[in-house]
Amino acid sequence: MKAFVVEAPFKASVQEVAEPACGPDEIRIAVERVGICGTDHHIFKGEFLSPYPIIPGHEFSGTIDQIGENVSSFTVGERVTADPTLVCGACYYCQTQRFNHCEQWGAIGNTVNGAMAEKVVVPAKNVMKLPDQMSFGEGAFVEPVACVVHGMNQLNAKAGDRAILFGVGAMGQQLVQALVKVGVSELTVVDVEEDKLALAVEWGATRGVLSTHLDEELAEERLFDIVVDATGIPAVVQKAFTFLGPAATYLQFGVTPQGSNVQLDPFTLYHKDLKLLGSMAINQTFIPAFHWVANQRVSVEHLIRRTVTLEDLAQYFQDGPTAKDMKTQLQI
Repeated sequence: MKAFVVEAPFKASVQEVAEPACGPDEIRIAVERVGICGTDHHIFKGEFLSPYPIIPGHEFSGTIDQIGENVSSFTVGERVTADPTLVCGACYYCQTQRFNHCEQWGAIGNTVNGAMAEKVVVPAKNVMKLPDQMSFGEGAFVEPVACVVHGMNQLNAKAGDRAILFGVGAMGQQLVQALVKVGVSELTVVDVEEDKLALAVEWGATRGVLSTHLDEELAEERLFDIVVDATGIPAVVQKAFTFLGPAATYLQFGVTPQGSNVQLDPFTLYHKDLKLLGSMAINQTFIPAFHWVANQRVSVEHLIRRTVTLEDLAQYFQDGPTAKDMKTQLQI
């Protein structure tokens, strides 16, 4: 079968590889759609924890191609998506409901071969059938929505909170919808692209601010109850800290390159009574996200702006995402 293989940082190509074998408790999926995530770009550039060589792709949907001998709840030909998370279920962190910090944590497309290929094998327990009304594109969007659900669980926003969100690409746009639904009273969004700001306002943000006009437009109004970074850019993170009001909560949602550094005066942390939170991947949030998408509580189809083929991927990753990009998906 054909697969996109990252052999080393900045070295990737489409190759002929053996089809993955389907174990007794596994399902093999003929891949239809794969979302391209910021994490995939970090993997390509050697900025994530992935081993090499690896086939990326952790946001995906497709059709069941083969079923393991112990699997009885699925049939060949069914349309499905799957939680890419791989955990042991037995370690201290799994036993205390912190599955995303499993001592043997892994993920399809991150630590083992993923879905940027014609076929991918997944544990049957991770698979969800797609309802008829859910497209393959939406099915491949459940995993990123699951990241948003985990982020919102971490944030624990309250009705009436004033929030500012940095970065309204595909992930930021989902965060906009989620923050609106929990009832923040104000949601200021910041980005480098006017079109993205306009879309965020259309979906419920109260104000869009170009990053180049940030100090000017918010000179008299710099403090918020909630500050969220969805860019993963250290310089943006550093700037975001300046908008934390007393007893505010900061959420680092965007994935930064490993080894990045920002500064925060610990006296400020103490004196302002701040809460600093991270949000790593997903934590038993795939099923809630699935229902969000299936019931149109979070809309994602309009965020898919471009599809590419396997043959396009090497150049796509070499070029990197642009400021105008929303979600790009691979069509197998």
